[in-house]
Amino acid sequence: MGGETNGSMVKIPEIKFTKLFINGDFVDSLSGKTFETVDPRNGEVIARVAEGRKEDVDLAVKAARDAFDHGPWPRLPGCARRKIMMKFADLIDKNSEELAILDTIDAGKLFGWGKTIDIPQAAETLRYYAGAADKIHGETLKMSREFQAYTLREPIGVVGHIIPWNFPTQMFLMKVSPALAAGCTMVVKPAEQTPLSALYYAHLAKLAGVPDGVINVITGYGSTAGAAISSHMDIDMVSFTGSTEVGRLVMQAAALSNLKPVSLELGGKSPLMVFDDADVDKAGEICVAGSRVFVQEGIYSKFLKQLAENVKQWVVGDPFDPSTRQGPQVDKKQYKKILSYIEHGKREGATLFAGGNACGKKGYYIEPTIFTDVTDDMVIAKEEIFGPVMSVFKFKTIDEAIERANATQYGLAAGIVTDNLNVANTVSRSIRAGVIWINCYFAFDKDCPYGGYKSSGFGRDLGMDALYKYLHVKAVATPIYNSPWL
Repeated sequence: MGGETNGSMVKIPEIKFTKLFINGDFVDSLSGKTFETVDPRNGEVIARVAEGRKEDVDLAVKAARDAFDHGPWPRLPGCARRKIMMKFADLIDKNSEELAILDTIDAGKLFGWGKTIDIPQAAETLRYYAGAADKIHGETLKMSREFQAYTLREPIGVVGHIIPWNFPTQMFLMKVSPALAAGCTMVVKPAEQTPLSALYYAHLAKLAGVPDGVINVITGYGSTAGAAISSHMDIDMVSFTGSTEVGRLVMQAAALSNLKPVSLELGGKSPLMVFDDADVDKAGEICVAGSRVFVQEGIYSKFLKQLAENVKQWVVGDPFDPSTRQGPQVDKKQYKKILSYIEHGKREGATLFAGGNACGKKGYYIEPTIFTDVTDDMVIAKEEIFGPVMSVFKFKTIDEAIERANATQYGLAAGIVTDNLNVANTVSRSIRAGVIWINCYFAFDKDCPYGGYKSSGFGRDLGMDALYKYLHVKAVATPIYNSPWL
């Protein structure tokens, strides 16, 4: 596929990279097998991509291990790693349009958003951690006896990154950037639905001067390539983003192999609470991204009216079209899963307030869907749908909102919409979730750590917390003699 021009006159480039990236080279899988990656706009095959399996993971891990144990990357001064990472970021900016196109045709991401926001922000994430590469410090310790001691922060070793399909670019650089800054080497497995941009980033890393073996990319399936990474005896840590179900398998495999640490960013059913004092117009805009929205009874009717107006203006269509607000779902499997949840909501007795249908003559498009009269025990209220489906609930008191918001196995994030500082403080401290957004739902930033409580996992991406998880702490103590003080 290449040379195609879509309705918005954006030319689709030839797909350059479809092979595994191991030890600085693009290579076929040892089995020679490939799999299709499909354009969700139309269900057509974009390209066939090398299908990495256990034996390919073994080669990638060997390359990463050699690069860590004997290569220059962990031994470079932080300022040298910073310089290479900065060049990597510059190359991302230079190739931002092609990268945005890849995420659009592979994942259904909005092209305009990707080119102007997702890709530039990902490059800035890389620069953020590049700036931290020469600021990795330990501490001097005040011992209680005649010893002096200090701590070192040392790279953890070979890292396995397993990333999802929902944000291909941002997830790749959220994982890779802090690991690079720490001096680690790595094997990255992108989601089988969205492998193309990860391979392109590997190419750009090599051009920037990242040594061979430091970044390896294995495209393939979670049940084979992902499982091989999780259970590999020579991988020192795994960082996984995906479902809670698969996260448990990753953790189990890590424990049963070499007891490697894991960082898990898993499923969520994040509550968004709108209080009576909120500006309804602004609340309607903020809440478009929510899936479990609790609205206080005093503004419930007015809120639904505003939400209905917002949904009417929510354009679903070609992700290359600048007027589109929502593109297709990532693949046919996810598309069918979302539609089945919608049918489940109808059967359980929830009221279909808006949407509820597939749309478009081809591709995996679904209308923005809103359910009201949803009870907390319904499947659509409890399970992560990962699609354009919102459930709206009514509540009376702050205590009720807190109790119901917390009544879930998940604890990834939560949103609060209120102009009352006391309400904001009380609720934000009461919700069991890893990040709370007050009047700014979905406010991600490279300096703000992101991760979950409960079944949403543990460990953090973004912020300095993400850097530290790729670093061991080593304590060094020596005796001191005849010192005038301890």
